[in-house]
Amino acid sequence: MGTSVQVTPLCGVYNENPLSYLVSIDGFNFLIDCGWNDHFDPSLLEPLSRVASTVDAVLLSHPDTLHLGALPFAMKQLGLSAVVYSTEPVYRLGLLTMYDQYLSRKQVSDFDLFTLDDIDSAFQNVTRLTYAQNHHLSGKGEGIVISPHVSGHLLGGTVWKITKDGEDVIYAVDFNHRKEKHLNGINQASFVRPAVLITDAYNALNNQPYRRQKDKEFTDTIKKTLRSDGNVLLPVDTAGRVLELVQILESCWADENLNYPIFFLTYVASSTIDYVKSFLEWMSDSIAKSFEKTRENAFILKRITLLVNKSELDNAPDGPKVVLASMASLEAGFSHDIFVEWATDPKNLVLFTERAQFGTLARMLQADPPPKAVKVTMSRRVPLVGEELIAYEEEQNRIRKDEALKASLIKEEESKSAQGADVSTSDPTVVDASNTHSLLDAGPHGGGYRDMLIDGFTPPSTSAAPMFPFYENNSDWDDFGEVINPDDYVIKDADMDQGAMHVGGDMDGKLDEGSASLILDTRPSKVVATELTVQVKCSLIYMDFEGRSDARSIKSILSHMAPLKLVLVHGTAEATEHLKQHCLTHVCPHVYAPQIEETIDVTSDLCAYKVQLSEKLMSNVLFKKLGDYEIAWVDSEAGKTENGALSLLPISTPAPPHESVLVGDLKMANFKQFLSDNGVQVEFAGGALRCGEYVTLRKVGDASHKGGGSGTQQIVIEGPLCEDYYKIREYLYSQFYLL
Repeated sequence: MGTSVQVTPLCGVYNENPLSYLVSIDGFNFLIDCGWNDHFDPSLLEPLSRVASTVDAVLLSHPDTLHLGALPFAMKQLGLSAVVYSTEPVYRLGLLTMYDQYLSRKQVSDFDLFTLDDIDSAFQNVTRLTYAQNHHLSGKGEGIVISPHVSGHLLGGTVWKITKDGEDVIYAVDFNHRKEKHLNGINQASFVRPAVLITDAYNALNNQPYRRQKDKEFTDTIKKTLRSDGNVLLPVDTAGRVLELVQILESCWADENLNYPIFFLTYVASSTIDYVKSFLEWMSDSIAKSFEKTRENAFILKRITLLVNKSELDNAPDGPKVVLASMASLEAGFSHDIFVEWATDPKNLVLFTERAQFGTLARMLQADPPPKAVKVTMSRRVPLVGEELIAYEEEQNRIRKDEALKASLIKEEESKSAQGADVSTSDPTVVDASNTHSLLDAGPHGGGYRDMLIDGFTPPSTSAAPMFPFYENNSDWDDFGEVINPDDYVIKDADMDQGAMHVGGDMDGKLDEGSASLILDTRPSKVVATELTVQVKCSLIYMDFEGRSDARSIKSILSHMAPLKLVLVHGTAEATEHLKQHCLTHVCPHVYAPQIEETIDVTSDLCAYKVQLSEKLMSNVLFKKLGDYEIAWVDSEAGKTENGALSLLPISTPAPPHESVLVGDLKMANFKQFLSDNGVQVEFAGGALRCGEYVTLRKVGDASHKGGGSGTQQIVIEGPLCEDYYKIREYLYSQFYLL
């Protein structure tokens, strides 16, 4: 049998709920993603709570709430204690996302599902990996290799490849094949013929326009509103797709020299951009090359102002403006309050750039037709005053007194128990003369030493030293006094960071000033909530800037990957069934779409064996260089070693002759350039390469193999037997390795 693989969805199948899946590989349990939604509904995590203690490792794919939002709660309340793996941007930006979520809710409710300390504690367990880095697990996971690859959706976003015994399990959700301003697309060549592919059906029914057309429509819509003296609100995530929108707006404003102000408003806005500036190597090739040439960082924003407090926005000059504010769902955060203020003005625009989570205010406003009025709750935290403050202080005093009383009672009990133990072993009123004599005689030569002896006193058995210990001062002295060590008086950087900000310790003291003042504000306060009915008179527009591959591209990519078995997750029931039927017909015969907590066995039908290559066999093998590798024909027969392991041994009869084999993968575009460089007139015509006047080359894949690129290929060369034919054939052979 092949590597044993079982998949159990814990959340996010046949719907758009958060993503969380248990994948077991030969008994090693991976929790892939640990998401929550903006409602923070604990009932969604019930399946996770039943298996959290069995998880051996956690893999995070993206730095947003839907992929990692439940991590602090799971580690605090559900018993999740496994090591966590992610890329550096997912770690940093995910941490900021959770900070922003907590601060947004703490301002409008008594949010107590997790704290900032819980967030820090959860992210302390994260092991950061780089793209294409092979990380070998140890212990229970011995033999398993995990590797993150570019997903193209969010900065640091990951397609996870898990390898065991040569078989790949690929987890690829929310990927994007298109290059964008700040991100590269997914590299499809890294994922061909995996044993198991786990992917989503989120966009299986949606097709998108070309990027340039979409970008122009986006900026034109915003400019039209601004020129009509209206404001534009873009509800965005904390540190995900907002980065692409920032680049589009920066570029447009620079190209057209626009003066309308743009504000990026979250509790961690400046920290987000500060970290993103240091992640250029994780971004698109264009950004990296631009930095190499001009040394200008694309995220040094010249036309966008970073804000961390709504009062700063309120104090901005009057006039049309663009505001990117979290949260995208409009359930909390600055975007909620701004929407309530701007919704009643027909000149204003609320521009949604992603499908909102189900059941949120933003999802209601994206309905067709949109509602004319919505009910909202306006909440704010205000300091306690008057009688409420007096009552609060009295209650706190009572609690402190109760705690002090409990502490004193506990201390008294411990003291009594310690004294009782001493009395049972020795009566302090009785002095043993012989014992006293021996103590008096004890000295440097007697093997014992006491600095002071009190007649009639026996030290408690629980004490670690006599009552009045003496410690000799061995300090060095010089003419000016005691010699000091300067290092003892240097304040360490880590201590300074911790002292400057006792929360968010993993943030290197980089929490925004406005957020820090909110956290450190210990004044007694309460939440005041008001129900309002808001008349929606502003314009509401949705444009897809989610950064996910559309239906047409997903189907093409899946055909190219050609997995042996396919598992579909995360998408509406309609989208999931549509993609399932397509894949059964065009991709592979084994397609699964499990329900919540339904375990499916997707163990490979292939049989894998570990064999040893004997020294006798390897001494007669002739290797030939193939790029960075070496290959050779091996003729052998299977046998067993002394310890019973399988081994390949030299065959006992003469080896049969081998047919010549051309090894390599010819890219027709590259070969066209090669021929052109060697003076051959060449052009593409009808899917074939026409070389000179008479010779034509055509690449034919194995029609029986879905995905084409990874199967047997044939290069058909057609034309009369002339000088050009033999010359082009020779050029063709030079592109391969002869074995």
